[in-house]
Amino acid sequence: MKRNLSQIAIMALMVAVASSGLSFGTKVDFSAYRVDDEAMCYNVPNKTDIKKGDDVEIARYQLFLDKSYIAFKEALAFKESQGDYSTINSYGYLGKYQFNKNTLKMIGIHDSSDFMNDTRLQEDAFNAYTARNKWILRRDIKRYVGTYINGVRVTESGILAAAHLAGAGNVKKYLRSGGTEEFEDAFGTSIRYYLKKFSGYDTSLIEPQKQIDLL
Repeated sequence: MKRNLSQIAIMALMVAVASSGLSFGTKVDFSAYRVDDEAMCYNVPNKTDIKKGDDVEIARYQLFLDKSYIAFKEALAFKESQGDYSTINSYGYLGKYQFNKNTLKMIGIHDSSDFMNDTRLQEDAFNAYTARNKWILRRDIKRYVGTYINGVRVTESGILAAAHLAGAGNVKKYLRSGGTEEFEDAFGTSIRYYLKKFSGYDTSLIEPQKQIDLL
């Protein structure tokens, strides 16, 4: 698949806006900017890479966010909703990170309409919920990071991703049972799968917080 430079610039701008969590006064439809896993790995080439008038093959140019916290958030969001702030799934889970309403209420967000229309609030909610899970799981992070459970190396980012999927309590049960007390969501996604898929990201930016109230 080929795209010209203007198309790449538009895509790069939309990714930057989505990652920033900027708020908009009206609901924005991001569905047109969904991309697959291959398209997420791109890089804008410099002028020495391109001959005048040539199209750019996306597959030739790779942009990797490495293992930063932003990369962690975007990878998890892509798995949850393909990074779409406007998504509501068949079970009523909301937004880019697929929160349920009870979880939102727990961190102080009671109006789901406001949540869906505010990209910054969705980003803040993810950060807040991750900070809370990190506090709940702080002893388990210290104890199990670096060990192997069911053939998967346990990392802090894997634990936090699994907590986003299953809740901190279910992750505790999984870790403390040596992986015998498994959990799967309604789509069959397991704690083990998230521990492996989101392993090794740098989540040190998030400080553990016991009390969270965004509003």
